[in-house]
This record gives sequence, C-alpha cells and structure tokens, in this order.
Amino acid sequence: MKNEVTLIATATMGLEALVAKEVRALGYDNVKTENGKVEFTGPYSAIARTNLWLRTADRVKIKVAEFNAFSFDELFEKTKAAPWEEFLPENAEFPVTGRSVKSTLFSISDCQAIVKKAVVEKLKKTYHTDWFKENGALYKIEVALHKDIATLTIDTSGEGLHKRGYRPLHSRAPLKETLAAAMIMLTNWKPDKPFADPLCGSGTIPIEAALIGQNIAPGFNRKFAAEAWPWMPQNIWDEAREEAEASADYEQLLDIQGSDIDHNNVKLAEENAMEAGLFDVVSFKQMQVADFYSKGEYGCLVTNPPYGERLYDKKEVEALYKSMGQSFTEHLPTWSVYVITSHQDFEKLYGKKASKKRKLYNGNIKTDYYQFFGPRPPRRK
Repeated sequence: MKNEVTLIATATMGLEALVAKEVRALGYDNVKTENGKVEFTGPYSAIARTNLWLRTADRVKIKVAEFNAFSFDELFEKTKAAPWEEFLPENAEFPVTGRSVKSTLFSISDCQAIVKKAVVEKLKKTYHTDWFKENGALYKIEVALHKDIATLTIDTSGEGLHKRGYRPLHSRAPLKETLAAAMIMLTNWKPDKPFADPLCGSGTIPIEAALIGQNIAPGFNRKFAAEAWPWMPQNIWDEAREEAEASADYEQLLDIQGSDIDHNNVKLAEENAMEAGLFDVVSFKQMQVADFYSKGEYGCLVTNPPYGERLYDKKEVEALYKSMGQSFTEHLPTWSVYVITSHQDFEKLYGKKASKKRKLYNGNIKTDYYQFFGPRPPRRK
C-alpha cells in the first residue's frame, strides 16, 4: 500500500485561491486549483493536518480515480479498475452520492447505482466474498461528473469543516465559519491591531478572528471520518494534534470585540466563545451600530449585516447601512472596514465608495465583499 494520496480540498466559489494558499502554507507544493476545488498530493499525515488546519475549505477528499465517462459501461469498467482495495476494508460502509453537470450521463441515481455495483465487484475479488456487511467505518464515496469527466472521491472529513465544534447554537441566519475565516483572511488585520464586529450575531466572526490571532487550528475541537479508518494509524492523528497544540500562541494578547443590538445574540456569542475556549479572549456587549466606537486606532472591522433579502424589512436594512456609514466614519476614522452584503445599493447608502470589491457566495446568495481601507498607521520610530 502506497503512503501518498491525492487529496481534493473543496471550496466555495471565489475562495479557491485562499484554500490553495493555506494548503501551501502547510508544506504541500504540488497544488492545482480549479473551480470549487484545490488538488494536491501528500503523505497520509496530510489527511489529518489539512482537516485540522484548513480554515476556508469545505471538506478534504481522497481522489481515487478520474476518467472520461460517456456511457454507463465505461463508468462501470473504469470504476471497477480503480484501486478501491487500497482504501476500503472488508467491513467498510460505503454509501455513494453523486452529481452531474454538463455531462452525457445526467441520471445521478443511475450513476450512483453503477459506481456502487462496480466497487462491490472489485471488492469481491479482493476479499473473496459475495456479501459485505458494511458494519465498519464510514467511507462516503462521491461520483462527480463534469463535462463527461468522472471524479471518484472518498470523504475524509465527515461533517463539513465549517462545523468547528464550538457553535451548537446560532442566530437565525448564521454565517458559515469557513466564510467568516475567509473574510478575515482577506483583510489587512494583524493580531496586534484591534478587531471588531458590531453586528456579530452568534459571534462567528470575532471567534474566527481569535482562532486566527492565536494560531489555533480550527479543527482542534472535533472528530473526522478518517479517524475511524484502520489504515490511518492513531499516531498520525496524535502527532497532528500535538503539532496544532504546539503551534498555538495562547499568550498572544488580542483586542477583539463583538456587539449586537439583540441581547439574546450577545448571550449566544458568549456561550459559543466559551465553548471554543476563548471566553477571556473575545469580549461581547449589547449595543446598536450608531453607538459603536473603539479607543483603539488603525483597527479592522469585519461584519455581515442583514441584506434585506430575508429576516429583515428592506427599509430597516437601508437605514442600518446609512447608520453604519455615519457611525464608522465618525467613530473609527483610522479603521479599515469590510462588509459583506448582496444589496446592490450598499455603497450609495453607506455614503462612500469601496476601495476594493470582491465577489463571494454566502450559501447560495451572490454577495459583494466591500473593502474600505483606512489610512496607513504612522511608522514606528
């Protein structure tokens, strides 16, 4: 059995470059970026390390095979030829999911059934049996067809990587932790500068900022599907967790505050910060945007306000955007401000043109990430 695997870190559209940068920072060089995914190779330890460390990826999958598939026969034969015996033990539970985009084989249920049958046929030869109980660890197989190219993968993550384990409770329109981390990583914030989110909801953005600021691995608080796989020795996971623990800088002092007009959200945010082990690191208070201020200078404000598409009345949202523009300009003149919203007239309502704009997806909502750069801090003598 070889000790190197090809992995795919899946990503929300628009975040591929960030995910690739994270993968390279972990020391994996053979990186290929495509729409919605970043492919790279590494030893088995890369499965543990990427699951623990990737802040902006959705999942990590093993790429088992990739080939052209124009007919069901071709899909069956090429799937059967793939090295499933390297990954699936005899008692593996291996459900098959699928998707098809711009491909001749468009029936997802048929593709799933054929892949399942082909894998069974391969394993029959390997294990010399006609019956598989599937009562062991979970190996979730996916067949993804895009422009007649079939990619077969096994999911190593289990639950999506946005499930950090610190947020059992959230507000009504939660921001995915992976997107919150991406929004912070797209700013000029450094841990020695103040950071704030004045519309913090259940606290996701301030908590992700604290994890980044103290270099805490985002997956430190959870388990992954591949931890139950017999061919992934426990010491690989132990070493990856030891590395994460040694890399964390718990002594790094941070000035991170979150606030919200709703006291229930503030309570939620405090509970989530406590769950993440960051209760003393991040501070939360009840406050409306118009009153938001900070004594700190040259800070970074990142926020995900309501968009007016759901939950809130459009007029209320537009009044909120005007209030944000006035408050931040008046109270935070040296700060850089970053706002994500799908509202087309945001700049007009905010009263200022963004220094830069970037397209991002919040779930299925197409949004713009407005970046207002503050003045450069004076050089230290």
